Amino acid sequence: VQLVESGGGLVQPGGSLTLSCAASGFTFSEYGMYWYRQAPGKARNVVTSINSRGDSTYYADSVKGRFTISRDNDKNTVYLQVNSLKFEDTAVYYCSALVGRSRYWGQGTQVTVSS
Repeated sequence: VQLVESGGGLVQPGGSLTLSCAASGFTFSEYGMYWYRQAPGKARNVVTSINSRGDSTYYADSVKGRFTISRDNDKNTVYLQVNSLKFEDTAVYYCSALVGRSRYWGQGTQVTVSS
């Protein structure tokens, strides 16, 4: 299983980014996908998730209405559109998959919100 995130960067408050996670090594269309984030000195927490078909999602309260998760099963890719970014959204964002009994992680992509 390999998960490769991209799309992070430095953005001003109120700005937007689109994060991508390219997946390989498993049957992508059969598994739910997750985005987590970890701020400096804090635990890694789930931000959002999407089921295998893409028709059911979950969002943490802190990002509801600002973040949107989606997936393209033909491209084996999951996306995270992040809008109206706040200082507190600064973190490393990780893509994750739970395949069987194992959770897999990408290398992470840094999102920094700064003026």
